[in-house]
Amino acid sequence: MLSPDDALLVDHLHGGFPLVDRPFAAVAAALGCTEERVLVRLRRLLSQGVLTRFGPLFQIERAGGQFVLAAIAVPEESFGAVAATVNAFPEVAHNYRRTHALNMWFVVAAESPAQAADALARIEATTGLPVHAFPKEEEYFVELRLPPLPLAGASHGA
Repeated sequence: MLSPDDALLVDHLHGGFPLVDRPFAAVAAALGCTEERVLVRLRRLLSQGVLTRFGPLFQIERAGGQFVLAAIAVPEESFGAVAATVNAFPEVAHNYRRTHALNMWFVVAAESPAQAADALARIEATTGLPVHAFPKEEEYFVELRLPPLPLAGASHGA
């Protein structure tokens, strides 16, 4: 569970990271604490798995790269082993389990379309399972921002 201070930090960092020489000092000043306190809290949230990633999002295609959504139909008895194998590839950004015939979905991020195709072929060869690739055809910007803590007076659930 996030503390109120941690929730405030996460909310402040989401979508508004300052582009200055000492960005964590600027965040600290805005939150009324020290730069060291911001860094310690951020490292703790990452090490505890509360945050899984902290960093910028890039439009990789503008730099010549490619993101590819991919899916595999994995036999249930080998799902864990296949997930570990797929996740070991440095090109795999994240992986999702779904209740569908194609029950493992993951994103490959590569520096070029050729490297993305190579990574998908290596995953297919290593797992022995057909990989279905769904390259991005069109980009949509949807900024979904969920508050890290419920708003005062908000009702959740039935």
